[in-house]
Amino acid sequence: MDRWLAVVGIGEDGLDGLGARARALIDRAELLVGGERHLGKLARDGRPRVTWGDGMGAGVEAIAAQAGKRVCVLASGDPLNFGIGRKLVARFGIDAMEILPAPGAFALLAARMGWSLADGTVRTMSCHAFPVEVLNRHLLPGLRLLILARDGETPGQAAELLCKRGFDESPMTVFEHMGGPDEGRFDTVAGEWEGRRVKDLNVIAFHLRPSPGATFWPEAPGLPEAAFRHDGKITKREVRAATLARLQPLPGQLLWDVGAGSGAVAIEWLRAAAGSAAVAIERDPARFDDIEANAKDLGVPHLRLVRGEAPACFADLGPAPDAVFVGGGLSRAGVIEGAAAALKPGGRLVANGVTLEAQETLIRHHRERGGDLARIAVARADAVGDLTGLRPLMDVLQWAWVKP
Repeated sequence: MDRWLAVVGIGEDGLDGLGARARALIDRAELLVGGERHLGKLARDGRPRVTWGDGMGAGVEAIAAQAGKRVCVLASGDPLNFGIGRKLVARFGIDAMEILPAPGAFALLAARMGWSLADGTVRTMSCHAFPVEVLNRHLLPGLRLLILARDGETPGQAAELLCKRGFDESPMTVFEHMGGPDEGRFDTVAGEWEGRRVKDLNVIAFHLRPSPGATFWPEAPGLPEAAFRHDGKITKREVRAATLARLQPLPGQLLWDVGAGSGAVAIEWLRAAAGSAAVAIERDPARFDDIEANAKDLGVPHLRLVRGEAPACFADLGPAPDAVFVGGGLSRAGVIEGAAAALKPGGRLVANGVTLEAQETLIRHHRERGGDLARIAVARADAVGDLTGLRPLMDVLQWAWVKP
C-alpha cells in the first residue's frame, strides 16, 4: 500500500538536525501540516500549508481531504510520545503512514541530565496533556521526573506542588528551547524556584528528595483512609486492597465505580494500571468535591465523575466497562443487573455489602449467577482502658463474578 502520509519529527535545530530520508519526505510533499513553530523552520516555496490553529480535529480532517496526495506532517521530536502521531495512526492506520521520529524532548532531557530512560527510577510525564496535579501520582523518594511543560508558568506550578508535599529540597532543572540555538538552562531546588517564569517551550527535571514530614503515598493498593477526604463512608484500606485484587486493574482498561463515595476504589484503580480509565458514579452532591479533590491530590485528575444515580445513568456512560465495583446503592433495584449487563464478556464485577439487606442481595446473585462469595472481617488495635484490644470493624460480604 502507498504510504501517502509522512510524519516527520523535527527538533529546535530545524532542518539541520534531519537525515536524508526525512528531508526527502518534506521535499516531495504536496501539502505541509504542522504548528506555526515547525512550519516556520521551512522556507516558503508556494506549497499549501495547514496549521493546527483551528484545532487538531480540523487539521486532521484537512489531511483526510487530501488522502492519496503526498502529505507531510511536522511534529515535535518523537511524534508518538505525547505527540500528534497517535491521533493520526488512529485516524488513517499505520499502513498509510511513514513516521520518522527525531530525538524527542524526553530523550534530549535525559541526555542532558545523564539519566537512563530504561532506569526504573526515571519517569516521563506531560503537564501539557494533563493538569499539573498528575505529578502527585509520582511523588516518591528517589524518583526522577522528566516533564513536558504546558507553558512558562508550569515550572513554578510544579515547584509549588512539590513544596506543598514536602519535596522542597528536590533538585530542579529547567531547559528552554532545548536543542536549539536559544537553549537556556536553570538549575535550583524546588523550594527556591519562587514562581519565576520562563519561555513557554520548556521541559523540567526533578530528582525527588523529601524533607522531614513530607507526605507521600506508596503505589500498592490499600492506601490509608487518611490519604482521602471523606465523610466516614469509605471502603476501609484492608477491604479496598482485597477489592482491587478482585477487580484486577489492567493497562488500558475501564472501571465503573458505582456509589463511589470518596472515589477511593476508582482512584486506586487508576494508580495501579498504566493507561487505565475510571468513572466514579455518585448521586450525593455533598461528596462531589471530595472525589474531585482526592483525584487531584493522588495524581489522577483524569478520573471522570458522573453525578447521577445508578442504574439510570448506565446507558449514558459510553464504552462498556472491563470491571465494575458496586460499593453503594447495592440494594436499589436493577443496580447489579444493570452492571452485569453492561460489562464486557470476561469482565469482572465486585460488590461489597455491609448491611443485612445488601448481603441478602449478594447471596441471591451468587446463588443465581455463581462467582465467589467471601466474608472479610477486620479488627484493629484500640485502647481498652490502659490496655490494648482488637476492635472489630463491620464485616463485609464480598461477591466477585466474571461475566461469561
